[in-house]
Amino acid sequence: MAHIVVLGAGLGGAIMAYELREQVRKEDKVTVITKDPMYHFVPSNPWVAVGWRDRKEITVDLAPTMARKNIDFIPVAAKRLHPAENRVELENGQSVSYDQIVIATGPELAFDEIEGFGPEGHTQSICHIDHAEEARLAFDRFCENPGPIIIGAAQGASCFGPAYEFTFILDTALRKRKIRDKVPMTFVTSEPYVGHLGLDGVGDTKGLLEGNLRDKHIKWMTSTRIKRVEKGKMVVEEVTEDGTVKPEKELPFGYAMMLPAFRGIKALMGIEGLVNPRGFVIVDQHQQNPTFKNVFAVGVCVAIPPIGPTPVPCGVPKTGFMIESMVTATAHNIGRIVRGFEADEVGSWNAVCLADFGDQGIAFVAQPQIPPRNVNWSSQGKWVHWAKEGFERYFMHKLRRGTSETFYEKAAMKFLGIDKLKAVKKG
Repeated sequence: MAHIVVLGAGLGGAIMAYELREQVRKEDKVTVITKDPMYHFVPSNPWVAVGWRDRKEITVDLAPTMARKNIDFIPVAAKRLHPAENRVELENGQSVSYDQIVIATGPELAFDEIEGFGPEGHTQSICHIDHAEEARLAFDRFCENPGPIIIGAAQGASCFGPAYEFTFILDTALRKRKIRDKVPMTFVTSEPYVGHLGLDGVGDTKGLLEGNLRDKHIKWMTSTRIKRVEKGKMVVEEVTEDGTVKPEKELPFGYAMMLPAFRGIKALMGIEGLVNPRGFVIVDQHQQNPTFKNVFAVGVCVAIPPIGPTPVPCGVPKTGFMIESMVTATAHNIGRIVRGFEADEVGSWNAVCLADFGDQGIAFVAQPQIPPRNVNWSSQGKWVHWAKEGFERYFMHKLRRGTSETFYEKAAMKFLGIDKLKAVKKG
């Protein structure tokens, strides 16, 4: 019998556990360790922040499904991973030993890297359901006394799509409240151009997003880093392509939501051979750590180098379908390993993204996510809004059922030519 531990139960961790249960042997034990027993559908957080969703609508209690799937479930945070000893030390003093482990913790949010930044400072966040609920309260207060709004992503951020999404959702919400005319909006980003997304664009994301910002009277600043944030004031500086720093600017705001840079969680930080200096897990093409061969990683916690140099640091996003492809490759590889074979599956890292604007949206497909690509496509329309809502309901249904991919999803993706695994030549 092999014992496989999944560390984390977010988007990657939950479906990782379900898919592992299908790929490993019946006698093998699967255990999930997570600090939060409730799953929150993070892509819906922008809707929570304007009151279009509440917590109970996007939350799943994982424990009953895990039990039904014969997966052990430990809702206790990890204190430290000891990969040389094949064990996880938990905050309650308990230790869990393993034969194989999949790290799916997601990131730590690095608000502290900028003075006055984040929910404990003067800006809002939609990275977590708790933050989104705080952002909703702040937005309701703001609407009683409207003023300027700043939305965007800070230097080192790697998740730009939700910043654009929330910008246009706010625009729609303000128009519904009939106060949009009282609210100057500015989009501030570390990207070198609008629609870069940490991916050097996908299709015509530059043209589509610039056009939408212009049509909705939203100003923008690119290659911009935040120096500090004070109450009602954000101090920023723009950096030119040759590295020249322009004079500081002070941007007033009555409401601000800025996405932070990410880093690895404290339980992993500084483990030589496992993580890079930011605490992200180093993996090879099989999602396997080169130093500790029984350690795998999926999701936002995986180390991926930037696409290329930019005037202000930009990370690479790990989108939902890309993460699912990591999960599928890892599950198949661990299934082979427990049977005495070598890992041989490689995730496609294809990206399928739906960005909702409240009444329409933009979709893009990148195959693979990191260029050069075989498919590089983006499109806009009202259908994206309905597709995003449909996907929310579908994904929550999958989590409650305890499956990572239904027959219908598999058939639809095959029809569209979008695969989770690369077709690789195997020895």
